[in-house]
Amino acid sequence: MSYYDDEDNIQDEDELEEARRRRLEELQRKAEEEERKRAEEAQRRAVIRVILTPEARSRLDNLRLIKPELVESIENQLIALAQSGRIKVPITDEELKKILETVYSQTRREYRIRFR
Repeated sequence: MSYYDDEDNIQDEDELEEARRRRLEELQRKAEEEERKRAEEAQRRAVIRVILTPEARSRLDNLRLIKPELVESIENQLIALAQSGRIKVPITDEELKKILETVYSQTRREYRIRFR
């Protein structure tokens, strides 16, 4: 083995160690981000549990299966309104139905078919 072969092996080992270190840091960052998201979601759930009655929560959970983005948006609005004291807490299922009807009427698209 020559001097250059030993130097190449050392360089390869250093590069491999650096790649391992970067990969470990990346995995740690991802794990921390996932943990942060889980904590935020748990906090959201706790606030929603206070804002909505069990029946209203059940309705939103069912709707979440079909329109998760819409439910997330509605939850964000409800949380903001509750924190600012602009709505009465807890929101009943009947009140939530009215809110959903209002949101639906505002976001519904109208399709027009014209014949020429």
